[in-house]
Amino acid sequence: MKLKKEQKKQIEEIIKGIKCPKDFRCYKSRFENLCNAIDIGLESFLLCLEKNPWECKFSLSRGHQYFCTCPLNIYIIKELKKK
Repeated sequence: MKLKKEQKKQIEEIIKGIKCPKDFRCYKSRFENLCNAIDIGLESFLLCLEKNPWECKFSLSRGHQYFCTCPLNIYIIKELKKK
């Protein structure tokens, strides 16, 4: 995926603000290796569909569902329309 200058700048700002235990594999793989999550219309969350979501530091449990709170994953899926 070819990023616009403003998108690349936004991603770099997001990366500066978080510590990723997966070493930003989503970004480094050019968005081919994303966590399994979908946009369900919540502004700051994605619905996490990972097999073991409790293992991720960015997962948030609410009832029987887990939500992704990773700012980079949220930007990629919401703004770049990946998935």
